[in-house]
Amino acid sequence: MKAGEHDISIPFLYVTALWIGIASGLCNARGLKVNFYHNSCPQAEKIVKDITESRVRSNPVLPAKLIRMHYHDCFVRGCDASILLDTVNDTKSEKETVPNQTLSGYEVIDDIKAKIEQVCPGVVSCADILALAARDSVSFAFNRPLWEVPTGRRDGRISLASEVLDNLPSPFSTFDSLLQMFSNKGLDLKDLVLLSGAHTLGVGHCSAFSRRLYNFTGNGDQDPSLDPAYAEFLKKQCPNPANPATTVEMDPQSPLSFDKHYYQTVLENKGLFQSDAALLTNRDSAKIVRRLQISHSFIAYFGNSMKKMGAMGILTGDAGEIRKQCRFINP
Repeated sequence: MKAGEHDISIPFLYVTALWIGIASGLCNARGLKVNFYHNSCPQAEKIVKDITESRVRSNPVLPAKLIRMHYHDCFVRGCDASILLDTVNDTKSEKETVPNQTLSGYEVIDDIKAKIEQVCPGVVSCADILALAARDSVSFAFNRPLWEVPTGRRDGRISLASEVLDNLPSPFSTFDSLLQMFSNKGLDLKDLVLLSGAHTLGVGHCSAFSRRLYNFTGNGDQDPSLDPAYAEFLKKQCPNPANPATTVEMDPQSPLSFDKHYYQTVLENKGLFQSDAALLTNRDSAKIVRRLQISHSFIAYFGNSMKKMGAMGILTGDAGEIRKQCRFINP
């Protein structure tokens, strides 16, 4: 095998075992552990679960919002809840950048934090609350936690808008740029394909894909990799010029179901973003897409990659702080 190639002929069961071991090793080495608050705040995870499930019950699009927020947090400065910080004075926070201006669900994290502070003040980090809430929001429909969330993260004190674009994967990305960005974060090709599976939930804004419809190469053309009939459907939803407020479901057949259908959509050349279509431009990632489309274990594989992502760039021990309010650093 040449350097840089990925042996995707390895049985998925074996790969999964490797991922579990890698993820566990990362978490243990970096100070995270399952049930970190067992003694210091034993009610913490139940509070997160109860409030999250209550909100999902009344707002079924919330899982997509919280998963996305967790992604956007971890890719910039690691999973330190920097995405939750509001702008103070003249230094704009991560929230102020274009990719993050469409994030929502902050009030759910605020409510969970307020409740936990009443019970265990100064103990549970906002970073852990976000990681748990993202998992619990998706798990609600299954009546069981879909993956373990080791805890023990601490909160960062810095959030800079200027750091977002260079660290956050873009819907306009090519395969090579996606893989390089994931590699820079300690994630591999399999993680890239699996974490892209979160696009089975939620919506995309027209501005994030309209170039594929109207001006793909700058000559008023359409992306030839996009299914023509689907492109016509999208044009009806998103006339040119794009209205930034208009959205389209990323997985039109099951936009509220956390399932493997995203991979079928990609294989049908109906992936909404250029970054979705990019998964088919690489031989190895395309093979993984095809495997996942027929696999019965997507959720388990996805959970392992979420554990790896959730351990990126974390603060533990005495680093950072435990914020009293998730939107502001402590005085």
